Amino acid sequence: MFGDLMGMMGKIKETQKKVEETKVRLNSVLIDEASADNKLKITITANRTIKDISIDEALLEDKEALEDYLVLTLNKAIERASQVHETEIGAVAKDGMPNIPGMDMFK
Repeated sequence: MFGDLMGMMGKIKETQKKVEETKVRLNSVLIDEASADNKLKITITANRTIKDISIDEALLEDKEALEDYLVLTLNKAIERASQVHETEIGAVAKDGMPNIPGMDMFK
């Protein structure tokens, strides 16, 4: 019994290490998002850190339009980054979890 428990604990620690390594790797996974007309472009990491914003000169003349573009495009970029992040972390966590009957957390 204790051997099984120790094996499970070891696997959980190994999974935690892999999750942390994945989080570090996701800092280098870049996601590009743009407005429909390409007047605003955003680059964000899969850890949801904004790396670059490119704004068309025409948007600088209309504060309200620029704000709208930023909100819409940033939200799309964050949503895509979150999907990548959750998929990657979920895959590592699922792969490393011990098979405990009745604990089907990752279906």
